[in-house]
Parts: sequence; structure tokens; C-alpha cells
Amino acid sequence: SHPWDSLAEEIQVGSKVTGRIVNVADYGAFLEIKPGVEGLIHVSEMSWSQHLRNPQEFMNVNDEISAVVLTLDRQERKMSLGIKQLTEDPWTQGSLKEKYAIGTRHKGVVRNLTNFGLFIELEEGIDGLVHVSDLSWTKKIKHPSDFVKVNDELEVVVLELDADNRRLALGHKQLEENPWDTFESIFEVGSVHKSTIVAKGDKFATLELPYGIEGVASIKNLAKEDGTFAEVGESLDFTVLEFLKDEKKIVLTHSKVKGVPAEEKKEAKAAKAPAAESVNKEVEKSTFGDLSVLSALKEQLEESVK
Repeated sequence: SHPWDSLAEEIQVGSKVTGRIVNVADYGAFLEIKPGVEGLIHVSEMSWSQHLRNPQEFMNVNDEISAVVLTLDRQERKMSLGIKQLTEDPWTQGSLKEKYAIGTRHKGVVRNLTNFGLFIELEEGIDGLVHVSDLSWTKKIKHPSDFVKVNDELEVVVLELDADNRRLALGHKQLEENPWDTFESIFEVGSVHKSTIVAKGDKFATLELPYGIEGVASIKNLAKEDGTFAEVGESLDFTVLEFLKDEKKIVLTHSKVKGVPAEEKKEAKAAKAPAAESVNKEVEKSTFGDLSVLSALKEQLEESVK
């Protein structure tokens, strides 16, 4: 007779069984409970995580493991099994709302990159999404792979928790203050900054300003006093025309513009805040890779205002 015919009657849905892994595929693994009787553990039944992983992360051929019977059809000789059912669903744990309260900080492992962001596993079964726009205040990141790799560790802050729908929104840039609050007092309209032209399009040029942030200037505002136009690679003084904090956009000009007496404003600003000017000079040398620059800068700005 077939081995299935002698499968113990007490094995039912919900029973715990033990056996040996005989095959691992992309979609799951087969557990042999006794010779000739196997059940499939689908990859989605291996972890409480929302994001399917490779079954080989959980088990290998010849591993002895326990599982729970999820479905059983003795006529068809088919059985599906799960191993996550042996542990508590982490999304239902009582301490979840406290542990992942908004504003709490956590370290996690990058599990998956998509065009719009990345998924981070904070503990077995619990992962959250960091949207690409929440990676950096100052860098324009087109794809998360420009910032991190799968299996990297990343520190994050909880922005939102929806336990019922198993959704966790996380941010990385929120570990630091928004530097644009401070930039507002540095890149005031009319202030002048040494900036480098990094790219030119048909209508606009992209500039690199102090602290490694980006600015834009219209091509016509690249006109120099001798009538020629500044080229990519040139570093010149640019005057701020507009500071748009919410859009993270700074519009500048090299050419003199009516209504912005740049030189007078520059002198007035220098007289008002010598510390800010000297900090500007110091920080122009470094880039904005490390936001500790920012805190030093804020202190000096505050000193100069007192």
C-alpha cells in the first residue's frame, strides 16, 4: 500500500510534525515526514515578513525541522506546512506600538530595493519602507541603489505605524535636523557665495554651492562683465535671487541684476554677521558629507547674533 495510507490518523490541520528537508526550490521546500510522505512549506509560510525571501535563508537539504500542518488532503496525497506558525506573529505582539512608536530609532538590514524606496527588516518578520525622498536632506537620490546595497545596515526613525495593515513608514534623513532651516539664514536673498558650475542645459545651469548643495542659474545670468558666458568648471561669485525652502531650491545669478544691489547687501551682511562669513569660508572647504558641520555652524551663527 502507499505510504500515505499509513499516515497516522491523529495528523490533522494544526498538528505539529517533524521531518527532514529533501528539496529546496525558489518557491519553498519539501519536508519528508516519513518515507514517501512529503509536505510543501511555501516560502510565504517561512517568515511573518511581508517580503518573500529565498527559502535557502531559512533551511537546507537534510535539515531536521518541525512544522505545522496548514492543509491536508489524504485523497490527493497533498499537504501544506508552515514554520512561521511555530512563533508568535510579531505584528500582534502587545509591545509593538510602544517599541515602534513614532520617532523611535532602530537599526535594520536592507532586504529589498525598488524604484521608490527600500525595505528594511528591523526584526524577523517586521520590515518597513524608507521612501527614496526620506534618505537625504541634501543629496538628490534617483534610485536607492545610489545610497545603499542589499544587506547593508541602516539606521532609521519611525515616521508612521499601521499595525492592522502591517505597514511601517521609516526615514533615514530624519535622524538629523533639516539643514534647510539653517541654510535659510546663510543663503539669504542678496547674499553672495562662491559657486561652481557643474552642468549646463538649454535654459539653466546647475551650480554647486557651499556645503555641497545644489543651486540653479538661468543661462542668461551666467553673463560675465566682459560679455562672455561662464562655462562648466568655473567657480565664480553668485548672488542669491530666491531661496525656496520647501522645494529645496536656490536660484542664483552671476550677472548683476537690477534691484539687487549685491555689493551693498554683501557689505551690510558682512558687517552684521562676521562669524557667519568666516564659518562660510571654513565650511566651503569641506563638503556636507557630515552634518556635524551644521551643528558647529549653527552655534557660531547664534553666537554672532547675540
